[in-house]
Amino acid sequence: MRVHLCVVGRLKGGPEKTLIDDYLDRFDKTGRSLGLSLGRVVEVEDRKGGGMAAEAALLRKALPSSAFWVMDERGTRPTSPEFAQQLARHRDSGTGDLSFVIGGADGIDPALRAEAQGAISFGAMVWPHMLARVMLSEQLYRAAAILAGTPYHRA
Repeated sequence: MRVHLCVVGRLKGGPEKTLIDDYLDRFDKTGRSLGLSLGRVVEVEDRKGGGMAAEAALLRKALPSSAFWVMDERGTRPTSPEFAQQLARHRDSGTGDLSFVIGGADGIDPALRAEAQGAISFGAMVWPHMLARVMLSEQLYRAAAILAGTPYHRA
């Protein structure tokens, strides 16, 4: 199963990009033997200032398939092992492409959120979307490490 990130905002060089690249590379290497691989990282940007609805339209065009989850403060708060099992269930059910969507500064358009298979939250606090990308990338790697039985996750 290919895992994609569809996100609002363009990431330039810097510490966030270094972390994201590292974790996604680790996810891809660890996940390959598990039937998980990194698909595309698609960055969209609404240059016309159309707000969440315009961002949602750009995100819909970027999604490689209909299976996607949004990262949203109203979502469920799975543990890392539960998140790993969610990935495994998608993989095992034959999902070919699974995307994770991170919105812009104003969040995810409610209509797009309603179309998603689910919503995941990193907690009650709101995180800048660039840090949410770092955290999601790390959790993808952690999920692959859990499924592979490596000692990375020490819970």
